[in-house]
Amino acid sequence: MGKPNRPQSGRTNLASCIVATIFLIFIAMVILIVFFTLFKPKDPKISVNAVRLPSFSISNATSSGGAAVVSFTFSLYAAVSNPNRAAVFNHYDSSLQLLYSGNQVGFMFVPAGRIAAGHTVYMSATFSVQSFPVNPSGFGVGPVLEMEARLRLAGRLQILHFFNHHVDARALCRVGVSATDGSVIGFRC
Repeated sequence: MGKPNRPQSGRTNLASCIVATIFLIFIAMVILIVFFTLFKPKDPKISVNAVRLPSFSISNATSSGGAAVVSFTFSLYAAVSNPNRAAVFNHYDSSLQLLYSGNQVGFMFVPAGRIAAGHTVYMSATFSVQSFPVNPSGFGVGPVLEMEARLRLAGRLQILHFFNHHVDARALCRVGVSATDGSVIGFRC
């Protein structure tokens, strides 16, 4: 009788390695799916707490066709919270824009910053608005200036120092200001 046939161990080892590799890739994919389901990046939340005009002046300008001219200092106070558990928010392309009747009357770049995961940062922005004409007939009910403030924070979320997610968070506020004394009647964001 002859020797019994033994399977070649090289082929068995190769097949075992292929099966183990496929199993490990499958497990890695499941872990990544679960990770990104639990740690899905969320955009930061902006809430405007207050709007103030510390200085305000209005004058009648007969040379501008009867339109009044206003100038003031605009201050906006906001809280920006990063709801992510494992992502740092770095903002670097941010601005505050003030519009009256669709025209830009004030603008300010917001300095770059960093908000840690799960934290809230309080921001304030103050800038002077150069004099511009307002139409008294556009005041609506009573002498009220209606303006629009746009706060934009753009940057990226850095997840575990490896993945980056682009963010463009915005807040749009409508502000009503008394044209007689510059007091903020109300704002809605």
